[in-house]
Amino acid sequence: QLQASGGGLVQAGGSLRLSCAASGLTLSWYGMAWFRQAPGKEREFVAAIDWRGTMTRYSDSVKGRFTISRDNAKNAVYLQMSSLKPEDTAVYYCAADGKAWRNVVYLTSNEYGYWGQGTLVTVSS
Repeated sequence: QLQASGGGLVQAGGSLRLSCAASGLTLSWYGMAWFRQAPGKEREFVAAIDWRGTMTRYSDSVKGRFTISRDNAKNAVYLQMSSLKPEDTAVYYCAADGKAWRNVVYLTSNEYGYWGQGTLVTVSS
């Protein structure tokens, strides 16, 4: 139901914009998040935004470099990534809150009930 796209190969210092679209799910009802999983590592939280787009949270590792946003009219969520580093290399997943209209931004994956298939971001040094 969620489709992440926009990944690719980029040099360190470059930028990428990830998109997350949905079918059969009204994203405007749900808080959304991006998680990532690097090879051999656990999946980790990257960024999240509430269903209204008024609250955002970021992991310390991406704060100031990544921006999460949403366009509820387009039923889409985005992750603008700038100043990319090799350690940002991972498969990036978008996820939707397991419950609609919650006025809290969650950082833990167990709160998210819908997941996309992931898009690979590779940052070369």
